[in-house]
Amino acid sequence: PAPALEALPVKSPRWWTDAVVVQLYVRSFGDANGDGIGDLAGITSRMGYLRDLGVDAIWLNPCYPSPQADHGYDVSDYLSIEPDYGTLDDFDALVVEAGRKGLRVLMDIVPNHCSIEHDWFTRARCSAPGSAEREWFYFRDGKGTNGDQPPNNWVSLFGGPAWERTTNPDGTPGQWYLHMFAPEQPDLNWGHEPVAAAFDESLRFWFDRDVEGFRVDAILVVGKEELEKDTPEFPVGTIVTDIFPHQLRHGGPVHELMERWRRVADDYEASHPGRQLVFVAEAYADSVDELASYIGPTRFHTSFDFDLLLANWDAERVRSSIAFAVEGLGRRGLPMTWTLNNHDTQRSVSRLGHTDSHLPSSFTGNNLLHSKLPVDEELGARRARAMVLITGAVPGSLYLYCGEELGLPEVLDLPEWALQDPIWIRTHHVERGRDGCRVPLPWNTEAATNFGFSQLRGSGPTEPAWLPQPETWGRYAVSRQAHDPASFLTLHRELLKARRLYNTSPTPVGFTWLNSAGPVVAFRHTTLTLVANFGAVQVDLLPYLGSGRIVLASRYGQDSFKLEAGDAVWIYQA
Repeated sequence: PAPALEALPVKSPRWWTDAVVVQLYVRSFGDANGDGIGDLAGITSRMGYLRDLGVDAIWLNPCYPSPQADHGYDVSDYLSIEPDYGTLDDFDALVVEAGRKGLRVLMDIVPNHCSIEHDWFTRARCSAPGSAEREWFYFRDGKGTNGDQPPNNWVSLFGGPAWERTTNPDGTPGQWYLHMFAPEQPDLNWGHEPVAAAFDESLRFWFDRDVEGFRVDAILVVGKEELEKDTPEFPVGTIVTDIFPHQLRHGGPVHELMERWRRVADDYEASHPGRQLVFVAEAYADSVDELASYIGPTRFHTSFDFDLLLANWDAERVRSSIAFAVEGLGRRGLPMTWTLNNHDTQRSVSRLGHTDSHLPSSFTGNNLLHSKLPVDEELGARRARAMVLITGAVPGSLYLYCGEELGLPEVLDLPEWALQDPIWIRTHHVERGRDGCRVPLPWNTEAATNFGFSQLRGSGPTEPAWLPQPETWGRYAVSRQAHDPASFLTLHRELLKARRLYNTSPTPVGFTWLNSAGPVVAFRHTTLTLVANFGAVQVDLLPYLGSGRIVLASRYGQDSFKLEAGDAVWIYQA
């Protein structure tokens, strides 16, 4: 087990600069009432597991009331809790128990859009064109004689057009509204002051309940300009993320939102001594300057760098991804935030196990789309273990995704009847979407309780899990891995403990590359040397060892002098 928190070294003044945070997909982490759906009480009951894992904080995916068209990212009330997940009392109990275990709580917030069932949109749809209620959203007249064509040719990230037409109270066709995701998620107009004021209230509401910050969803699409302009025509088959930059201009509204929210957080901290709040942006950036534009003393505290998540299995690509953040952010004095997995992307065990995963062509640059070639799970697991050693050794903070510590693969063969992702629906059953990384976690080998995901309701059986778990899911169970020295779970526990002991700085001070080319990625950060073998043959470790010693290896039973293909080690040198 991980050592007690009080026995570990004191962390940096701002906790989030080098924290380890685990993302909990609430619906899939733990089911306390046996209905097959994860809930807040299920998380609270397993808080000891999270403490023993060695993380500093948990991040909850949206747990607000929602019709679940996009499983919580269509919010119908930003000031309450989804009934399937519990109540505000359950949320408060979770925060209290997290505090007892030394863990902070972050939430997800969705500023770009809400649900069509939110009161804001209900009032807007029932109001006349040009009304103040419709200013909350992007309502526009259609083109053509009868307005039967969308205002422009923009496309949705989830497939299909980005506009949906309304129906007037008398049954006649009405205006169109913009949705960059699903039609059930109308985009909010951040040029309208009441929108911004409503979110100010929401932030303070959750800060008052001891939430320490927010991961900010889809920040890149907040704020729209030139709505009346079409984008150029693109060839059939062009992926949506190649079209998006031609639709959106990352201008004033995005930066005004960041600066406003930072003022809210700073003012709250000033009036609540001891609080250290944080905003983490979900920003897929093409350049380091763009990524850096979201971070700063008047903007968000930090932003995910997704470059490693999108990297294929290639030494040069991984080196350039690390340099992208270390040189582009760290050397500017900006914090770095790393992750390899999340609720939108194929799990790394499968992603890195595709038979073409060493080729740049295996990745599209879009976190939703990956190679469809066969997966070698053993190979992918080996590579995923090496990659987490890399992300754990670089300066900055690290975000894990629940189940990553168990080595869960993507469930690529979910039956079509079970698929719920709006991407599956909007692409007319072409793209299977993201359900495969959201299958409920296995806690034990008992299939009758959804592999321990669900707790029995009295003496009766549990309901089936909301997404079906594979029959072999028990092989990844916590109960099987907890005492196995070679397991994924043991590796993560040891890594997070060693990270606190040896990786002592969140800044790139002391970060040095040990090579600049070839199949080996090697660097030193403070007292740690990382060596990872991306080649096909053994690598001699002696040139890297010096007077040091191996303190962590991605493969159990690592030889002291040879590093096999696909493996990585940490070497401690005082």
